[in-house]
Amino acid sequence: MRKLLVLFALGALAAGLLATGGSAATTAGACGVQAPGDGAGRFGGIISAQAIAGSCSVSNYGNAARGAPPLIYWGGPVMSSTANNPVVVTPIFWNPGNYPMTNDYKNLIKRYLADVAAASGSNTNVFSVANEYFGSNGPVAYNFSMGTPINDTHSYPRGDCQVASNDTSGIYADGTGYSICLDDAQITNEIARVTAAGGLPTNDYTHEYVVFTSKHVESCFNAGSTLTNANACTINHQPSAAYCAYHSMAGPNWPSFGTIYANMPFPIYASGTHYTCGSDAGNFLGGLQSPNHNLDADTEISPLSHEINESITDPNVYNGWYDQAGYENGDECAYVWGSVSGPFGAEYNQSINGHVYLTQEEFSNIDFFASGGGCVQGQAYEA
Repeated sequence: MRKLLVLFALGALAAGLLATGGSAATTAGACGVQAPGDGAGRFGGIISAQAIAGSCSVSNYGNAARGAPPLIYWGGPVMSSTANNPVVVTPIFWNPGNYPMTNDYKNLIKRYLADVAAASGSNTNVFSVANEYFGSNGPVAYNFSMGTPINDTHSYPRGDCQVASNDTSGIYADGTGYSICLDDAQITNEIARVTAAGGLPTNDYTHEYVVFTSKHVESCFNAGSTLTNANACTINHQPSAAYCAYHSMAGPNWPSFGTIYANMPFPIYASGTHYTCGSDAGNFLGGLQSPNHNLDADTEISPLSHEINESITDPNVYNGWYDQAGYENGDECAYVWGSVSGPFGAEYNQSINGHVYLTQEEFSNIDFFASGGGCVQGQAYEA
């Protein structure tokens, strides 16, 4: 029953994003709709696109959660870590020769993951907030490791989902659009191929694989048309426009165990659709921020933080931690930045291992019960 309700909610998400005209551009004054945290069945932590400008009820400078807190524990496992057994996150940069990624983009993302790992045990960044949660397999501890990054140049398969003719332009800030569409099965098949080829561990609760696809690659939950809200895809001009990123667990034994992963499409901001995955959401910060002067990677780092934190606390998107509306810890605080520092255009709210980043806050039950807010930048910021 709960899965059916969530499927209905996902349909409402897409319809709400692109209501009336079937195009994101028709609802530019709206805030967008936050997806339920456990998504549709096996999909979770769905970061919905937000309107670039509009009148929104959630301020990036506040710390109010966006769902129906508190988070509730539903009896399942978490990504449990101990002093000798860290959570290992391995980035896979899937960039064939005809869909390149710049080294600067990849290197900044790798630096971020390495910094989060180096800061393990500290209490001043968003990963430390997960320490207050636990699972049937033990507690969460901020002990993080980056697996050896994988530069995957394997060709993209023929797209099983279909790029609409008007989505070949007007998606990215430079006016370009999609030329191929991959569904979730193709993404998880690639994870299985890469991990098998490298002899990498899967089917456990200590490893996650985050797949970064290239610019001009649309992705959807399902194969087939993107013209209907029966599907859910990255930002486009269709009723299927639904997400910026998501996490899940793959394999025939879900939800008992499987391979934990996240789908990280190339970031979209300043889009002709009038929707964004970036810090221009709602125009809260007055425009896009790039503290490391790499707008693509700086934008991608916040949803990356969102998905990893949610994977830790609700890895099988079934019976971990989420609120009564289905929002996970990252969903509660999506696009909520809190206090920021730095000059305009390079504002940040996280200082990790000597480097600065701008990421959304993460949800704390402890802070919620103490202050009524819940979104914090680290354990040290809890009331």
